[in-house]
Amino acid sequence: MSKNKKKKILTENDIMKYEIAQELGLMDKVQKYGWGGLTAKEAGKIGGIMTSKKKKKSKGVENETV
Repeated sequence: MSKNKKKKILTENDIMKYEIAQELGLMDKVQKYGWGGLTAKEAGKIGGIMTSKKKKKSKGVENETV
């Protein structure tokens, strides 16, 4: 019998993580092995890019003038 898993609602961070993994060509690996299947270097690369994008996004909002 199959287990009924609840679908997780993706947060903004989750969406960004998937997008970055796609850009880096890691989605096949994530789909096959899950996030735990990534090497520390691959996971760190995703985390670093996420942090960089978040910083740019927050700076862009702070610097906007109306």
